[in-house]
Amino acid sequence: MKTTVSGKLLDGRLAVLGAGKSAEFCCAHFSNRSSCSQSACTPRCAMPEKARALAKQLGIEASTDNRAAVRGADIVLLAVKPQAVREVLEEIKPEMKPGKLIVSVVASVPTQLMEKYLGLDAPVVRAMPNTPCAIGCGMTGLAKGVHAGKEHLEIAQAMFEAVGAWWSWTRSKSTR
Repeated sequence: MKTTVSGKLLDGRLAVLGAGKSAEFCCAHFSNRSSCSQSACTPRCAMPEKARALAKQLGIEASTDNRAAVRGADIVLLAVKPQAVREVLEEIKPEMKPGKLIVSVVASVPTQLMEKYLGLDAPVVRAMPNTPCAIGCGMTGLAKGVHAGKEHLEIAQAMFEAVGAWWSWTRSKSTR
């Protein structure tokens, strides 16, 4: 997988788990700003009618099978409701392979908890895009988990340049 943050190039398949507003604007802007090709962005959600509507709106494949999406992905954008995080991460755990990156836009769920639910040394980057990201003019805060390296943070930076600017911070282990 190649990334060039300044060039906004991201080669790899992106699975988007969830189909709410965050997932919708991320898929739309990632495709439109050349962060990834539209064929590489595959949103998945629990409601078949929402999956069909999103697929039609964005001109991409969408379905309800999280495991299938993760199986073929290099990056997983987790965009589900906070109460669904544990269930979704436990569901996709068998499909997680070394180096597969989880980028989460889930509010109020720290990287440490996501790493615990996965039970793996999976790299996790937490992203908190603000509302103006929906029109490509926002700001996204990024924080990497314990197992995420500089290269994982650079991938997330490349992704969120498509919806505006980004800001990265680090925290002590006890506050993650």
